[in-house]
This record gives sequence, C-alpha cells and structure tokens, in this order.
Amino acid sequence: MKTVRRARDRGQVTIEFLGMTPTILVTLVVLWQLVLVGYTFTLAGNAADEAVRAATAAAPGARQGACQAAGTDKLSGAWAGGASVNCTTAGGFVTADVTLNVPLLFPGTVSIPFDVKGHAGAVEEETD
Repeated sequence: MKTVRRARDRGQVTIEFLGMTPTILVTLVVLWQLVLVGYTFTLAGNAADEAVRAATAAAPGARQGACQAAGTDKLSGAWAGGASVNCTTAGGFVTADVTLNVPLLFPGTVSIPFDVKGHAGAVEEETD
C-alpha cells in the first residue's frame, strides 16, 4: 500500500512544480528589473560626481563641455545613449544634474518610461 501511494505522489509533485514555474519566472524577471533600476541609480550618482568634479576644475567658458564629457565618460553604451548631463554655476557653487534612462530587462535595447536623476554639487576651484 505504501509504494502505490508514493508513485502517485511523484506525479503530483511534477504537476505542482509545473504550476509554480511561471510564478518563479515572473518573480525572477521582476527582481532583475529592480536590480537594473538600482544599478541605474548608482550610475547616475557616480556620473554626477564625475561631472561636477571635472566642471569645477575647468575654466568657466569650458565648464559645460568638460561636465558633459566627464559625466558620460564612464557610462557604457547602454546608458550613455540616452544620458543627459547639465552643469550650472551660481555663487561659486557648481552643480551637475544627470538623467539616465532605465533599460527594460536588457541594457541597450528598450527603455522603460522612467528616468533616474543624479545630482551633485561642489565649490568652484580657485585659479592662481
């Protein structure tokens, strides 16, 4: 009697696993997308830091160009394509704002309509 019961249970486990597979896959896809969103936040913050560091060292006339170049320098092609970098100066304080598109599942393909913003600021460097 015991062996007959185990044989029937084996089929039940297979059916339960097949029923749970879509739920497991959807959970993994959602977690991966959340990882991409978090990574985009990290990239935006780092790009803003790099941009403002370069902008403070540049002459006021060349500040925006140095800011954009440094802000997109370390971004891979998937994030650099839709990146927006802008530096402003007011009262001896330089700020950099970076906006990045969040990719949908695979970087470099399609982006979701959600932008991540990074912001950094630093005091202008004095020139001798």
